[in-house]
Amino acid sequence: MQLIKPNTNIDFVNKRKLALVFSAVLILIGLASLVIKGGPDYGIDFAGGTLVQVRFAVTTDAGAIKKALAGLKLRSPVVQSFGDNQNEFLIRVEKVSGGLQGLSTRIKAALEATYKKGNVDVRRAEMVGPQVGKDLRSKGLQAIFYAMLGILVYVSWRFEFRFAVGAIIALLHDVLITLGAFSVFGKEIDLPIIAAFLAIIGYSLNDTIIVYDRIRENLGKYNKESFAFIVNRSINETLSRTLLTSGTTLLVILALFVFGGGVIHNFAFAMLVGVVIGTYSSIFVASPILILWEQRKKKPATG
Repeated sequence: MQLIKPNTNIDFVNKRKLALVFSAVLILIGLASLVIKGGPDYGIDFAGGTLVQVRFAVTTDAGAIKKALAGLKLRSPVVQSFGDNQNEFLIRVEKVSGGLQGLSTRIKAALEATYKKGNVDVRRAEMVGPQVGKDLRSKGLQAIFYAMLGILVYVSWRFEFRFAVGAIIALLHDVLITLGAFSVFGKEIDLPIIAAFLAIIGYSLNDTIIVYDRIRENLGKYNKESFAFIVNRSINETLSRTLLTSGTTLLVILALFVFGGGVIHNFAFAMLVGVVIGTYSSIFVASPILILWEQRKKKPATG
């Protein structure tokens, strides 16, 4: 099945400067949001603390819940809605004494004093120490770093070093934009999101490798043509496959995002942004980097 005709010749290469501006704007917006907010919004996994998920049988809001918990004198409590259920909330506390079970019992008792018995259901309670959270955050970053390093070595061995540089820049581009989207939309970074970032890296690399493989084939086939022509021809030849793969993947992720519930909502959001940006970067970032490399290599020779 082909969505795009084999003889299609869309001029992607000449749009690379416009794409560069678009990517730069997205990355700058994300970085500005991170600076303004003082860094990513880490979840319990990385920041440490205690999380209690509560469902109410009556209509309420975050302000009323905080007021009901005021008597417990919790340190820096944060209350936010959870998932699609308007009466389900997450209560986050930095540090507590008395253990996890003691805290969830105290929270339930305090809420029942306001909302009456039977109207409050504690669905889940989790606790992560600050040192454990710091260690998990460090290992998550290491996982992303070693994945990038492994990709650099593999692509250099499979193709050439310039191809590896293009792939790594495209992957960094995808991760930065996805991270920026999390900051802009106020979503938390936790262990499942690190898994999503690694999945995005793998997906984006797979799409980039397909294009790179076609470029390598066409270098012999169109050896009298310019390198920019070969890159553009290769993108067009793989465009149908790219759109089919991305389209079917997006349908699954969209279903998870809409119907998956609050537990995997952030994971699905990361994948949704990552797949769209990863498809875009394999066309407008990874391949144009090769053209830039070729042009810089030829300058000294011309001089």
